Amino acid sequence: MMNHQKQKIFFTDLDGTLLTKEKKISQATMAALKQWTDAGHKLVLSSGRAIDSVKDVKGALGLTFPGMYLIGYNGGEIYDCEKDETIFRISLTMEQTALVAKIAKEHGLHCQTYTDTHIISPADNAELRFYCRAIHTPFLISEDILTPLEQPPCKCLLIDLHGRERLEEFRQTLLSLVNGELNVLFSNDRYLEIFPASSGKEVAVHKLCELLSIPIQDTLAAGDELNDTAMIKAAGVGIAMLNARDEVKAVANIITETDNDHDGLAPILLSHM
Repeated sequence: MMNHQKQKIFFTDLDGTLLTKEKKISQATMAALKQWTDAGHKLVLSSGRAIDSVKDVKGALGLTFPGMYLIGYNGGEIYDCEKDETIFRISLTMEQTALVAKIAKEHGLHCQTYTDTHIISPADNAELRFYCRAIHTPFLISEDILTPLEQPPCKCLLIDLHGRERLEEFRQTLLSLVNGELNVLFSNDRYLEIFPASSGKEVAVHKLCELLSIPIQDTLAAGDELNDTAMIKAAGVGIAMLNARDEVKAVANIITETDNDHDGLAPILLSHM
């Protein structure tokens, strides 16, 4: 094992970053991850997905490296893979969740939330089915999405299969009502993520570094979408994918030379061993 002071930690988004468009990891990127973890460095999968979905990705792709952590719900949970337990959690309040659901209904938009094991959707509709093409978490149908909740959820997700316009109208309406208490960020053109302002991928970066006593300057973080921006800014080395949005590239220290379908991350990791 290396000197602890030299240990580094790599936080990576999944879709559009670590994963190809086919939701796979190439051989070259997998080899780079193995070299990274064999050197004693930490690997963290950081996603807007629920923790159970991130676990599914980890298992399906054979990511069995030692000392891995998972971040779900855009920073709402940190999960220790070796201990098999959640070590940090930030949630919405029930009142915030109810407000999001109410405003979404007024705008005619699909709004779903999550228990520890299920997606909660108001209907078995096209939006839910579209989401479940890639996310294999089981779902519950409840017209009132708060009814099945046994504890406050970490996030809500709005989906509009027609793109950003109506989601942006909803975003502006919600932001005018919540006094800065919520993050309302796009994770792609069809998905709008709502989670506490006290949460975020960058919050999870700082918290995990604190728990592991790893200095922030020894962190790398990579992403491609707007919900990755704060994490990239927070890290010692912020990495934007070549396929990232311009706003993400603007805050990064490094832009990969190739995209997520062509091993963009591999040379960056190997050069920061």
